[in-house]
Amino acid sequence: MVTHRVDALDALFVGLSVLGSLGAVWIVVGLFLTVRWRRPRVVLLVMAGVLTADLLALAAKLLFGRARPYVDQPLPEPLVTTPLDLSFPSGHAATAFAGATLIAAVLPRLAVPLYLLAGAVAWSRVYVGVHYPLDVFLGAVLGIAVGVTFLALERNRSHRSGSEDVYPLDR
Repeated sequence: MVTHRVDALDALFVGLSVLGSLGAVWIVVGLFLTVRWRRPRVVLLVMAGVLTADLLALAAKLLFGRARPYVDQPLPEPLVTTPLDLSFPSGHAATAFAGATLIAAVLPRLAVPLYLLAGAVAWSRVYVGVHYPLDVFLGAVLGIAVGVTFLALERNRSHRSGSEDVYPLDR
């Protein structure tokens, strides 16, 4: 992919990569939903899920120790500042898919655009030259697993306490 970049798309994929940094876009959306529907559990759930996905991705990176593509092979320069950590799995993909999974549970009618955005953020990491495709694929799997786990925990919590579910808000 890196050797077949299209100059006209460079800014788009760099922007998507920046947008996905630290899962901030998902936290902002969760905050918006919290304010809009006055349900503070939404942003708390999204923040917890995104942070957990990021920490698990970091732990897996340390476990697997896979170098970034620009370290392993002579490739064109990455389009973004080169991360100093390891490559596998992608933290951007993990946080994007955790955030998309959690927010899609809150707003099911936006599931497709949310997952498309998560996929675009994840793929941007391959395009800009800092991840292999398998890094983003398994980062996405990790993120979805975290999101589904957090949703199950939230359902269990709300069922036990008799409190209102955080999702879906658009019924």
